[in-house]
Amino acid sequence: MLNLKNCNKKNLWFLLDAKNKILGRLSTIISYLLIGKYNSNFKSNIINGGYVVVINSDYIIVTGNKFNNKVYYRHSGYIGGLKKVFYKNMFMKSSKKIIMLSVKGMLPKNSLGSLMIKRLKIYNNNFHNHNSQKLILVN
Repeated sequence: MLNLKNCNKKNLWFLLDAKNKILGRLSTIISYLLIGKYNSNFKSNIINGGYVVVINSDYIIVTGNKFNNKVYYRHSGYIGGLKKVFYKNMFMKSSKKIIMLSVKGMLPKNSLGSLMIKRLKIYNNNFHNHNSQKLILVN
């Protein structure tokens, strides 16, 4: 991981390559950076974290038989409105949404969490439009 324990700068930009990375392990690193736990002045009621750019989201992997068996549920709010989508179908449709949902579940469930998830930028391939920011590469 990245050693940023004594870094007090705000609004750092991090770059993560998701190629051949496990979904859960990558999501914990992303949430750690978004929350700002690396900051020595960490406070839970302020956004201390930076921005995170994830590239190559099409090459994310999951362990075990989750590719065929994992199910995402959502409800419309109406009676009988439970919708389910398998991981395989969601991956074919949008691999960005899989990472977004995984990270969103690891962030605080309040207004700060919704502000933190807006700082996450996910791209399917190698190309992104954040070259002007000084990106810190995270392994």
